[in-house]
Amino acid sequence: MMRDRAAHAGAGGHVSRPGAAASAGEPASQMAEHWSDPREEIEISVLMANGRLAPRRFASRAEAHAWAHEDEGERVVEVNAICDCDS
Repeated sequence: MMRDRAAHAGAGGHVSRPGAAASAGEPASQMAEHWSDPREEIEISVLMANGRLAPRRFASRAEAHAWAHEDEGERVVEVNAICDCDS
């Protein structure tokens, strides 16, 4: 296990994780590239007639509309998956 971590370690032997905060030595421009506002991470989904979200992801609103059975009460929604709040 330790050998695997060492193989993936960055400078200074630290393992970098996606979404991890930038180190103090990293330029501010690189920090800005990694950060995204979680309030803006919106996904398109389908709210099914039973009140649950569709068990799949959609690449576009058009794809979600094509998949939804709107005549059966399903509707396309925008969901913030990070905070579980509709937008």
